[in-house]
Amino acid sequence: MSDEQHNVLIIGAGLAGLYAALTLAPEKVTVLSPKPLGFGASSAWAQGGVAAAMDKNDTPAAHALDTVNAGDGIVDADIAKFVTAAAKEHVLELAEVGTPFDRTDDGGFVMSKEAAHGFARVVRVKGDQAGAAIMKTLVEEVARTPSITVLEGATALDFITENNQMRGVVISNNGEEPFVIQAKAYLLAAGGTGSLFLKTTNPPSVRGQALGMAARAGAVIADAEFVQFHPTAIDLNLDPNPLATEALRGEGATLINKHGERYMLAVHKDAELAPRDIVARENFRQHQMGNVPMLDTRDAIGAHIIDEFPSVSGVCLSAGIDPVTQPIPIVPAAHYHMGGVQTDKTGQSSIHGLWVAGEAASTGLHGANRLASNGLLEALVYAATCAGGMSAAIKAGDGAIFDVNMKPPKLGFALVDPKAVHKLRETMSKYVGVVRDADGIATALRILKDMDAEFGGKSTNFDNMLSAATLIAAAAYNRKESRGGHYRTDFPDKDDNLKHRTQLTMADALAVRDAV
Repeated sequence: MSDEQHNVLIIGAGLAGLYAALTLAPEKVTVLSPKPLGFGASSAWAQGGVAAAMDKNDTPAAHALDTVNAGDGIVDADIAKFVTAAAKEHVLELAEVGTPFDRTDDGGFVMSKEAAHGFARVVRVKGDQAGAAIMKTLVEEVARTPSITVLEGATALDFITENNQMRGVVISNNGEEPFVIQAKAYLLAAGGTGSLFLKTTNPPSVRGQALGMAARAGAVIADAEFVQFHPTAIDLNLDPNPLATEALRGEGATLINKHGERYMLAVHKDAELAPRDIVARENFRQHQMGNVPMLDTRDAIGAHIIDEFPSVSGVCLSAGIDPVTQPIPIVPAAHYHMGGVQTDKTGQSSIHGLWVAGEAASTGLHGANRLASNGLLEALVYAATCAGGMSAAIKAGDGAIFDVNMKPPKLGFALVDPKAVHKLRETMSKYVGVVRDADGIATALRILKDMDAEFGGKSTNFDNMLSAATLIAAAAYNRKESRGGHYRTDFPDKDDNLKHRTQLTMADALAVRDAV
């Protein structure tokens, strides 16, 4: 593969990667998929759906305003307007290629209301199966598209750059000796950071490798401190934790503790539909007090949960919980990273020739707290945006230079030590989780430094995970306030002087780590 230059190389085969590949057709595209196509991507696990102003009484402007408000002061308003204005177009495109969105009797879309939305505007599939259904549709469409080549089992380990320009990607195929693929343009669409934490709703493969790989190559990272913890992961002895979609609360499900107390009423005027960070912190507090927070669907949904939310009810029933007659035990779990590789409005990173889409990117849409179901929406809009940008760059002759003599650099290629991964996840959960403080974050950074000394250089894959964790912890240490998904008990209030997005490089993060 290193003997030829590919046209576009897409790293990651989730929603953003596949949608970009289809948007680029009939231009030739190579997609790296570490797992068999359709498996291992967070997109397939998304339950809620795609947020879009589809109703005649709703507007993109109202959607953008809700996005800005949920983001707690640091959403890029222009990006919010850009993304929400494009939402309907992409939902209709997905419907046209066969996504079986829930429909009303007259053919309209069934819309769910989720937290912090002022309108029911989440398009869904079978209640809680939107991600899986969209991915199934896209996988089938990719299989019918001859311009797309999928390399299953191929994992990106490292970027090769020169003078801040992309030159190639180091890849291992099913754990074999690395080789280099060079392309005219590159799209990083390889997911977030959720499984850097012990309690997570993300697949085990999503441990910040994309973020760490880009940062190690010199990319600017934005808003890394902002991790969204989903309030209602199902509290079972499973890794990852199954998700109880927010749509359940949109349908009227309530949060109660072992005393039967509906505790969110005293916390926020919107109770269970308060912004996710507020609900997550209160659920965490109930856990810490031993009050056993639970999601109660009995009165609001009753027996309909079996047919209307089959993913949630199936998990519960297999664990011996009957959601028709019993409340569902819940726990906050790492769910989505608002931060990521900083991009401009066109989806380009600070490294020339590298575009980024999906959860790996930080476009400015999410701010400090992602509005529910804006994740899949952003992935769609920016996949298409990046596709257009890459195509235009190639046509303009601005593609990356091909070097026929390029060889892969020497990398640490040992298998990732499972004990090291567990220690890393344990450290992030304990010290950089739902609730943080300076002492805890500093402890995490010191542990990460020690782990770097012990394990660094042995496995490039683990180096990427360690780098991502260090970026999150360093950014959390630097932001001495509480805002959105970032909550510091030693700085519990907002600071208007910090009402802005943050940027840092790997060098910046290491400087923070080494100074604590």
